[in-house]
Amino acid sequence: MSLHGKVAVVTGATRGCGRAIAVQLGAAGATVYATGRTTRSSSSPMNRPETIDETAELVTAAGGEGVAVRVDYLDRASVDALRDRVAADHSRIDILVDDVWGGDQLVEFGADLWDTDLDNALTVVRNGLETHIIALHRLLPLVTKPGGLVVEVTDGDDEDYGDYGVGVPYFLVKSGVRAIGRALGADLAKHGVTGLAVTPGFLRSEMMLEHFDVTEETWREGIAKDPNYAMAETPHYLGRGIAALAQDPDVARHRGKTLASWTLMNEYGFTDLDGSRPDWGRWRAEVVDKGVDPTTVDASRYR
Repeated sequence: MSLHGKVAVVTGATRGCGRAIAVQLGAAGATVYATGRTTRSSSSPMNRPETIDETAELVTAAGGEGVAVRVDYLDRASVDALRDRVAADHSRIDILVDDVWGGDQLVEFGADLWDTDLDNALTVVRNGLETHIIALHRLLPLVTKPGGLVVEVTDGDDEDYGDYGVGVPYFLVKSGVRAIGRALGADLAKHGVTGLAVTPGFLRSEMMLEHFDVTEETWREGIAKDPNYAMAETPHYLGRGIAALAQDPDVARHRGKTLASWTLMNEYGFTDLDGSRPDWGRWRAEVVDKGVDPTTVDASRYR
């Protein structure tokens, strides 16, 4: 429990990577403020069943101290209330993980921009970028002690998405978050704080499992719908990577980078929850980008 005594704030901790990151930081001993919009008594426009209350309970069960705080990161007063609470409780933030998103249900993948709903497109950008700027503006003053870590969570480790049909708003958000990570790497260095970005691979999040009509226990059935799902990883894979970063005394060598779950795995040697080590980056380079039929590839060589 080498993060014992450390204080972490995770934005967008209701589900997916945010929840798993919070839990893995807790498993390493941290006090984690699990923040987001959905509680047991108040739902967000995403209308999902997961809550920050559950996340905080999972953090505590993992060995840390979970604290659920409802925050709307487009509402400055709401973020200010979080800042004031953490300042009163601990006077600092050691680890800030910025995972706000809230755009999945609004993205029209595969459609031309002019054929999409403009209000949805603009909401995607607001939910995915403005929230990050507001969170950073309000919370960074609590992170500026030497040794602090600020992690931006994005999708993809570079600008080459290939022919995936992600669309302009989604691409703008995710490349923008990578750019924020690069800028933080430079801007925070003078304070002794490390800023960077991270990305998962092909996720087995709650929403992705529903998309493939599978559960965590039956996820391999999704390979029939998309053979690349053979490389799927749980959100805890990235969570363990961030926990490893937070425990690395030489983490500053990563400042400004965008680190993928598989890159972190190769660096720190952790596994996913099932003991496997899915390497989406190598699979993408050797199978997807080369146009190899994934059904002809032994997926076990990449896990």
